Amino acid sequence: MRSIKPVALWMAVCLLWLQTLAQAEPVRFSAVDIDGKELHLSDYRGKWVLVNYWATWCAPCVKEIPELEAFHNKHKENKAVVLGLNMESIKLDKLRRFLEDKKVTYPIAQVDMAVNTPFGMVFGMPTSFLINPKGEVAAREVGILSAESIENFIERSEREQR
Repeated sequence: MRSIKPVALWMAVCLLWLQTLAQAEPVRFSAVDIDGKELHLSDYRGKWVLVNYWATWCAPCVKEIPELEAFHNKHKENKAVVLGLNMESIKLDKLRRFLEDKKVTYPIAQVDMAVNTPFGMVFGMPTSFLINPKGEVAAREVGILSAESIENFIERSEREQR
């Protein structure tokens, strides 16, 4: 039995190393937003992109919207954007009314509900992935984010890159 433990440890280390390598690649993603415009993650290269998986029935998701809106409006012209990916079966007109009511201005696309996404695993909502200016996944967070926490992470990451 003792010989199994080092092999299991070695396999775990290899798996972590492979996951690190996989995350170092730019993510390829495209979707059609609620206005019929095709969105490509590569269009935002050079900016940070917060990809937020959410649903209208998800209370924490709805609570998070004002923070994401504030972050997007503060940074969309130069540093970062928010991209909302709605993961539910909802009619487009109902989704549009919801977004108008909540005053959401960042791009929203509807995507199929899935655990495995191009950015990583989604086990609960809201789940957000922060994509760095190179198009690589820099972080994942399950739960509510604040504009300040996103800004702090970006600032810390940029300091570490220098």
